[in-house]
Amino acid sequence: MSFSKIPKHGESAPKEAHTNNNNFDQRIDAIRQRNIIDSKFGYELYTECCPKNGWLVNVQQSEVVDEKTKVIQSVVNFYFLESCGGRFKISYLFRPYLYLETVPGSEFAVAEFLSRKYHFVQVEHVEKENLDLKNHLSGLKSKYLRVSFPSTVEHVQFRRDLFPQIRKNQKTKEKSTEYTTLLAEYMEEGKGDKYADVSPLEQIMDIREYDLPFDMRVCIDGRFFVGHWYTVVGLDLATQKPLIELNPSLVEPPEPIICAFDIETTKAPLKFPDASEDQIMMISYMIDGSGFLIVNRQIISEDIDNFEYTPKPEFVGEFVVFNEENEQKLLLRFFDHLLKIKPSIMVTYNGDFFDWPFVDARANFHGININKYLGFYKDSQDEYKHFNCVHMDAFSWVQRDSYLPMGSQSLKAATREKLRYDPIELDPEEMVPMARNQPKVLANYSVSDAVSTYYLYTKYVHPFIFALCTIIPLSPDDVLRKGSGTLCEALLMVQAFHSNIIFPNKQIIKENKMTLDGHLIDSETYVGGHVEAIESGVFRADIACRFKLDVEALEQLKEEVRPTLEHSLCNDAKILLSEVLNFESVCEQIEQSLDALI
Repeated sequence: MSFSKIPKHGESAPKEAHTNNNNFDQRIDAIRQRNIIDSKFGYELYTECCPKNGWLVNVQQSEVVDEKTKVIQSVVNFYFLESCGGRFKISYLFRPYLYLETVPGSEFAVAEFLSRKYHFVQVEHVEKENLDLKNHLSGLKSKYLRVSFPSTVEHVQFRRDLFPQIRKNQKTKEKSTEYTTLLAEYMEEGKGDKYADVSPLEQIMDIREYDLPFDMRVCIDGRFFVGHWYTVVGLDLATQKPLIELNPSLVEPPEPIICAFDIETTKAPLKFPDASEDQIMMISYMIDGSGFLIVNRQIISEDIDNFEYTPKPEFVGEFVVFNEENEQKLLLRFFDHLLKIKPSIMVTYNGDFFDWPFVDARANFHGININKYLGFYKDSQDEYKHFNCVHMDAFSWVQRDSYLPMGSQSLKAATREKLRYDPIELDPEEMVPMARNQPKVLANYSVSDAVSTYYLYTKYVHPFIFALCTIIPLSPDDVLRKGSGTLCEALLMVQAFHSNIIFPNKQIIKENKMTLDGHLIDSETYVGGHVEAIESGVFRADIACRFKLDVEALEQLKEEVRPTLEHSLCNDAKILLSEVLNFESVCEQIEQSLDALI
């Protein structure tokens, strides 16, 4: 694999590049910007032949310029951490692809037509297991055309061109019957090639695996999973490509640099903070257990000295304070500190929709572009991502995985339930007056949010998400934010690909569905189905109810009374057994209650 030197700013695109690369100059600028940000965060491209071990922390799709053809090609950047604290990246060249299903017997005609019309594609003939076939268990396989592209731009262009024709072909097929098909074949007998007068485009009946994200496609095909150790060769002499192989002998992960931050802003009375008018008063953040607070002295009435906020012995928070003259210097202090420590993971609580948008808007107000300065940007889902640093919004974990009810998903409520202490709470209407009258109280409140966010992430979110990453072919950002159904689909797709099974297309719900007797279906549900569930809850003593008890299970519970209580006291409540005066009597009461049931 050979990468071209990126043209300098202002240089025109090579003539060869315009043949199949749209928006060449903009894409070159994006490649250049990504490389600059990667260098700022310590990720240099590794191209040596010597193998080295790295722990995969993130995967992101990107692009490079081929040295010979000057064509932009899609790659996936793999970001690795070393046990010694170093870091590097690998740009893994991969052609995005999709599958086309054709009318049986027309595969070669369609392949030849596509190769002529789209000079940038490569077409291969493959056979794969098709679960849509009625007799797929007999070993019968379907024939497909595997069409690959230099980059995702051509991939999108190709499928956009073909979709209308494929839909038209499918509707035509739906209208035909087995009788009309046999009749057409009979009428064509003796007339030579029955597809000679038919356009090759009319022979394409389906398109498969066209909507997979590019980085997910690469991780599925190569079995690359975040959270594993890999032995990496920057340039394999045999293939002239990078070589990434799983190293099962290494298990213990390195310690990535984690930064959790929270902001406090001004606001008008009885209104939500408005980034176009309000300012950031404080930014509190923790980096690997060390706390920092940046104060905007334009709002805060006095300097704040270094202090400690430690709500529990295991949640230490010693804070170094920077008193800055105004909001612009506050932001620059924060950004420069991030570039200095180069975090691998940024943590927020609802940062996708409050902290980062507010910081972004205020930075723009002061002429600072956080995309160019730091590498953070808002994607199409209005979520804030980074070129190499993982952005973990802990609120997404609380919503999907914490099992906390809707009313208990705020940071304060999650802190009480998960970290088992009462955080500092202030009335939002009192915060701006407090900045003038009681700045130290406001400073304590500000850092309390950073402490809660940091320890909530390190204790619950980090081990959970990165454990999922070891089996799900997605980046940590996506594993955190995607729904449970999407994650299950990703697991199935890994197994399907390596079993040579073609992926089924996503089911599209048809509108205006009708019943068999011609009535319009207003809503469709699992008619006639039922769900078996454990009968649990609160039972009233005045209503007779029969229970079926398992004696063996009750005896097991009785045997485990003491170990269970010991574990709960020592690990969850953090209480020593020597401090519990009535431990034995409580155990005996529980055992007697179980004996009564046995």
